[in-house]
Amino acid sequence: MPIIQVKAKPNSRVSLLSQQADGTWLAQLKSPPLDGKANAELIELVAREFGCVKSAVLVKSGAGSRYKRVEIPD
Repeated sequence: MPIIQVKAKPNSRVSLLSQQADGTWLAQLKSPPLDGKANAELIELVAREFGCVKSAVLVKSGAGSRYKRVEIPD
């Protein structure tokens, strides 16, 4: 399964996932980084972007960090 590098920006005005020039992804999240709300929104954004179900998306590392490794299905 492919793994993407994501930089999360919680408390943003918009909810957006965009690919950067270096191949990493920037996730602008409306949710605050409390009680896993930002991670839940990130999983939703990734699932929508890659056209898969939310349950198939997994935060492999960095759940408590701005820099995350997210596994997506093929």
